[in-house]
Amino acid sequence: MDRPAEFRLSTSAQGPHLSLSGDWTATQLGDADSRAAEAVRGAASGLTLDLTEVHRLDTAGAYAILRAVGEDFDLERVAARPESLRLLQLVRQAGATEPVPPPVQPHSLHALTVRVGKGVVDMTQEATETMVFLGHLLVVVMRSVINPRRIRWPALVNLMERAGFDALPIVATTSFFIGAVVGLLGANMLQQFGAQVFAVELIGIAVTREFNIIITAVLLAGRSASSFAAEIGSMKMNQEIDAMQVLGVDPYEALVFPRFAALLLTIPLLTFVATLAGLFGGLVVTWSVLGLGPSFFFQRIVDNVGATHFWVALSKAPVMAAVIAGIGCRQGLEVGGDVESLGRRVTAAVVHAIFAIIVIDAAFALVYMELNI
Repeated sequence: MDRPAEFRLSTSAQGPHLSLSGDWTATQLGDADSRAAEAVRGAASGLTLDLTEVHRLDTAGAYAILRAVGEDFDLERVAARPESLRLLQLVRQAGATEPVPPPVQPHSLHALTVRVGKGVVDMTQEATETMVFLGHLLVVVMRSVINPRRIRWPALVNLMERAGFDALPIVATTSFFIGAVVGLLGANMLQQFGAQVFAVELIGIAVTREFNIIITAVLLAGRSASSFAAEIGSMKMNQEIDAMQVLGVDPYEALVFPRFAALLLTIPLLTFVATLAGLFGGLVVTWSVLGLGPSFFFQRIVDNVGATHFWVALSKAPVMAAVIAGIGCRQGLEVGGDVESLGRRVTAAVVHAIFAIIVIDAAFALVYMELNI
């Protein structure tokens, strides 16, 4: 039952005596503190304080009492329960604490140096943690290859469907329009030189060598890497990964390896579908714009393009899959305990994966150029 804060001031042979009663809390305080301060003004030197009849007391009430009797009031002249007296002492100590001075803003050159140094330290730490992640993942992969019974096949098949097969429509649609755009640009540009028939070779090489794997990898980076980071990050926030470790389950074996293997097994199929869709898009454009029929189109593809470019693209697929799955899972494992960290890591997973895809494709292009493939 709530009781309003009240007080009673009396005078005895020992001096003024202030007795408080009721609930001295933020909700029941009212103006009792100001009235009490007015009543004891001028009599605080010999004042004694009685809090034994106070029903409830919180920090707001304790601060109001100290403000009414004076900040330098001797707490030895207070009759109260131990917990009430302790609260008065804590509030007085908090009020006497010096405010924290504002941080000194460093000079621009110094701030730049500090930012560069922090960036170098963060990069070093990131590289170290990446190597630790790769080492742990390689151990799990070798352990699963030696003993396939350790593989969680239901989780692997489920992830192959969600991360791979469910992406077939978007991969095929995007590759179709990419092939159509390449065909349209090639037809318009080559028609100026009377060489529009070579638009078929342009479409074949561009789609079978570069765009099929690039489009597939970028879509998987935006679709699967973010999904992996969000799923594992949510488990990390809910301490489910900690519970798995307590139960003796390796999170890399239960969470990372199935996602790694799922992308590794499904990305060749997605690349093949992207190749067919891109060629079909180019065929539609060359047929409608240049009047080159399907038989002519595919004959020039077979004679002048061949399957070498497709195998070149397919050789990049395992590396792309490993990078996408690794980045997504690693960012998920780095999630902290708040939602902001989860959003930051999911964004980082997508950005890092796309950046890695572009860099890896450029490296492959340089290597194959040197090998004249």
